[in-house]
Amino acid sequence: MKNSPKSKSEKSRIKLLHQYYSYTGFYSFVWQAVKKALPYIIAVVALVYVINHFFDINKALTEMTEILPAWGVLSFFFVSETLLGLIPPEIFIAWSGKMYSPWFFLSLLAVLSYSGGLLAYWMGRTITKIPSVRHYLEVKMEKQLKNSRKWGGFLIVVGALLPLPFSISCIAAGIIKFPFRAVILYGSLRLLRFVIYGLVIFHAL
Repeated sequence: MKNSPKSKSEKSRIKLLHQYYSYTGFYSFVWQAVKKALPYIIAVVALVYVINHFFDINKALTEMTEILPAWGVLSFFFVSETLLGLIPPEIFIAWSGKMYSPWFFLSLLAVLSYSGGLLAYWMGRTITKIPSVRHYLEVKMEKQLKNSRKWGGFLIVVGALLPLPFSISCIAAGIIKFPFRAVILYGSLRLLRFVIYGLVIFHAL
């Protein structure tokens, strides 16, 4: 069976996209970023593992959602999503699934997570106003910042859809001064992630 013109066109687009990313240094940029971040990621994971060995973090968080009133859980979630977003949203999604109106509370969580990310963006912008930080970024991180601005949309999409801290992606976008309108647009995919996770988790409850 011969390949259809449509499939050939799709292959050509993928090939051209791959060539573009290769020529512009995107793959090298991502690898260098991952390589630099890896020691910190390993350190954080190790710290969480050690703490969890002596203190069941997930159990404590689950109990917290059972003890606190709804507004308390929502407030705690918003603070978490604004600062570092290290607490898995799935715990709060599971909590919303046990409420009297699951989709209403899931919608609140989605909006709070999205809003927290946008607030985190302005936190990143504020950080760059610190003289020492601004000097470091402009002098020692000039090349990295240039590449980051070029692919900032990818950074936001990854943070919005994948199980990675969304607020950290938004803080990074603020530091590189990625256009806020683009952050609003790409970051809206965060809402889609909550819908997908809600469908999966609600079905499992």
